[in-house]
Amino acid sequence: MNELLLKGASVHTAEGCVEGEILISGGRIAAVGKDIAAPEDVRTINLQGKHIVSGLVDVHVHLREPGFEYKETIATGTAAAAHGGYTTVCAMPNLNPVPDTPEHLGVQLAAISASAAVEVMPYASITLGQRGCGELVDFEALKPYVAGFSDDGRGVQEEELMAEAMRRAAACGARIVAHCEVNDLLHGGYIHDGEYCRTHGHRGICSQSEWQQIERDLRLAEETGCQYHVCHISTRESVELIRRAKARGVNVSCETAPHYLLLCDSDLREEGRFKMNPPLRSAEDRKALIGGILDGTIDVIATDHAPHSAEEKSRGLEKSAFGIVGLETAFALMYTHFVATGRMTFGRLMELMSYAPRRIFGFGGGVAAGERADLAVFDLDAEYEIDPARFLSKGHSTPFEGWRVKGRCLMTIAGGKVAYADNELEGYNF
Repeated sequence: MNELLLKGASVHTAEGCVEGEILISGGRIAAVGKDIAAPEDVRTINLQGKHIVSGLVDVHVHLREPGFEYKETIATGTAAAAHGGYTTVCAMPNLNPVPDTPEHLGVQLAAISASAAVEVMPYASITLGQRGCGELVDFEALKPYVAGFSDDGRGVQEEELMAEAMRRAAACGARIVAHCEVNDLLHGGYIHDGEYCRTHGHRGICSQSEWQQIERDLRLAEETGCQYHVCHISTRESVELIRRAKARGVNVSCETAPHYLLLCDSDLREEGRFKMNPPLRSAEDRKALIGGILDGTIDVIATDHAPHSAEEKSRGLEKSAFGIVGLETAFALMYTHFVATGRMTFGRLMELMSYAPRRIFGFGGGVAAGERADLAVFDLDAEYEIDPARFLSKGHSTPFEGWRVKGRCLMTIAGGKVAYADNELEGYNF
């Protein structure tokens, strides 16, 4: 499909919302406006009453390929992304082989080229083998091919090693994307060290294990000038530390996820679908995170989409694998509970889920002539129940199963190609 005209929709741009049309040609947005002069044979789709937005961007996903294809593949993970309205995702390096050398990264890049439905920007690891210790990767050799460097799943434990990583990243203009966790403070925990944990006889993960390493890294980022992004913050102390660092001018950005904004440890059940890392924290932490997304301290909503097999998530809180899926639920959850309730503007939601991650990570894009045609179409009035059986991801584990939400993705266009279309709705058959 070389040319496509989207008509009759509400078009959301960085400047606001207008009723209009978008012409796509050669993979890019050729025009945005009213009464666009389009070729007579252009494929036209009438989207009356629907909403066209800049394609969503998730800077934190696990696609599992290469090495763990039984959990997810590039094909299934990016199909899930498109189903949720995402046109760009950043893939974490928890893989086999770990993308810690150009040769190892090449295995992942080949899989992306062969089967990705949307744009995938991989991360390289910070340390060889993604061990969080030992030897650093060659930042300069890997930088041209990656969104940044992360040892997601573990924190870099040694201060001098992280300082050197930041110095090397700063020297080549790369970004450190940090999972912050002090191993010595974990003590075998697997849920938040709060009231539910103590009442039900579980082992807890204390908040300090997160914020203490963030505190260290913010100091190092300030000293080195490194571009520093904090993954999936979950505690009120983390929010305040980052707020203060931004006020000092530290080059820091951060993300949280819908589950930390909508759930807390009092919502836990004895099921693996409530187990993730970081864990669901207290109601006070949740309140602080909501304050952070509303006042701009938190820059990005990411999902930490982490699919596992059904068996791996069937072992209860203690023994199930860490991680839930999120690509196919994030927009609807955020729209339903923040925009539709009047707590947040639609523009702020798009900033958190599209414009800010594009700007911070240098991806470009947006709803404007000349930009790559990365767009999503939503029916904001469509109400439905979250049903994992409808997911395109291999992973079905979500604490939001059965929740009623509004905001259904009808179509996702990535690079001018239809990556997803809702075939159950008349007029959207491809």
